[in-house]
Amino acid sequence: MEENTGVGIRVAAGIFLTIMLITIVVIITISSQDAAKQGQTKMAAITTQLADTEYQTYSNTVLSGSQVLNAIRQYMNQDEFGIQVITGKQRISDPKGRYYGNEFVVEGTLVKEVKPGKQNYLSSAEDQSSALYINPSGKFQSSIVRDGNNVIRGIVFKQQ
Repeated sequence: MEENTGVGIRVAAGIFLTIMLITIVVIITISSQDAAKQGQTKMAAITTQLADTEYQTYSNTVLSGSQVLNAIRQYMNQDEFGIQVITGKQRISDPKGRYYGNEFVVEGTLVKEVKPGKQNYLSSAEDQSSALYINPSGKFQSSIVRDGNNVIRGIVFKQQ
């Protein structure tokens, strides 16, 4: 009888230890899942920030006309992206300026629509007799525009 009691106590202790071990593993798994979710959220934010770093040069800065021309050459062929340039002459004749690459429609502070580009006007931007001429030594205020998903859709350059 005493042997049965000892065996019963050992079995009960084994079951108790097994339940405790399973509980500890579940608690560790749940807490590590929370940490992993937080890590994923932070990584997504860092990835977005790194992707936007390319365009931060154009965020509320003053650039020369030659830098504007370089930006046009670099970005005008990107999908769902456009560059709007408003020169001093265009403010009078065409206040919305000229789009290079794709045209974007801004409502408030957000891009509502990106329309496919029609032509490449880069040759006119380099022609001194054109209203589209971008003076390489001119000064342009730049800003970036985003859509509702906080994706950068374009750059706006206004001559000062």
